[in-house]
Amino acid sequence: MQAPYAFRPEDSRGRRYPEFRHPYRDDFQRDRDRVVHSRAFRRLENKTQVFTRRYSDHFRNRLTHTIEVSQISRTIAAELGLNENLVESLALVHDIGHPPFGHAGERVLDAIMQGYGERFDHNLHALRIVEQFEQRYADFPGLNLTFEVREGIIKHSRDYSAAEFPELAEYMLDQRPPLEAQLIDLTDEIAYSTADLDDGVEANLLNVAQIREALPPFARFYAEAERLYSQAAEKLKFNEALKRLLDHLVSSLIENTRAQIATCGLGSADEVRRFPSRLVTFAPAVAAELRQIRDFLYQNVYYSSALRQEKEQGEQIISELFSCFMKFPERLPESHREKMRQDPAHRIVCDYIAGMTDSFIQEQYRHFCDGGKVTSLPVS
Repeated sequence: MQAPYAFRPEDSRGRRYPEFRHPYRDDFQRDRDRVVHSRAFRRLENKTQVFTRRYSDHFRNRLTHTIEVSQISRTIAAELGLNENLVESLALVHDIGHPPFGHAGERVLDAIMQGYGERFDHNLHALRIVEQFEQRYADFPGLNLTFEVREGIIKHSRDYSAAEFPELAEYMLDQRPPLEAQLIDLTDEIAYSTADLDDGVEANLLNVAQIREALPPFARFYAEAERLYSQAAEKLKFNEALKRLLDHLVSSLIENTRAQIATCGLGSADEVRRFPSRLVTFAPAVAAELRQIRDFLYQNVYYSSALRQEKEQGEQIISELFSCFMKFPERLPESHREKMRQDPAHRIVCDYIAGMTDSFIQEQYRHFCDGGKVTSLPVS
């Protein structure tokens, strides 16, 4: 049963292009299905989360991470009485704007775009994908998602000001997003924080003793696993501890958010929007634990020497291919060349590269850049 502060589909501000209601799916269910059937969603399978396939096929990629975020989000939404269909749609769409090579790819694209007086933001790029780039329907451009899903794409993880982003003014930037959207950023953090500990151990960048020493919450749960499963293999004890850590983070988010809502006495989704701050939050002590996990991962995984070469190679590929397409725009697909009649070349090149998978951008780099030397190959 949905709580009074959950967002109801009948209260949606609708779609940019009006459509008839479906006989047995509400609008947020339809949004979910449109995302799942999109090309951008399928491409997530070949986009790096942290580890490339050089390490193993067993590591998370951007798609499996998205599925984990969706699973955690639906669990929490059900417990809090939120709109599970809206939550699932937002969880599945939240990462489709990421470029190849993970956060390294986003950093280099942003740095390049700053040279043209613009920025690259994966949330805003995701909005462009669902509104413009996905072409699946004869009646309208893009996926024609509901206002609330489009709003959640840009507002789930940060606040934008209308003064700085006038093009986003329609998304009520002076108000908070619904609880369903507020949830996604924190379930994303839960998912990647625990998963990256797991993948870090699998990649031999981390070991259990190191994690136990650095992260007291994990050490506490590992001691419990040792007590209960003294004869089990270390990897299985690690799995049990990690499972308990994830459950601890999820439970804290549920309990603290429920307490926040009760304290504020919110009785509707409109009251959530008007509240001066976000209400989906961890308890302070657990938020501190999560920051500790994140800092540990940055130091020992994300910025580790073992991953540095791959990150630098990814940045080089994006940078040099960007320069190549700017120098030889005729090498872009015809559909992108046509867009240059309306938008500047650097924006078209950025959009094209941001949509590439890891394997496709490397193929394009080999074809057009010849290991760093821009070639005079004809467009194929």
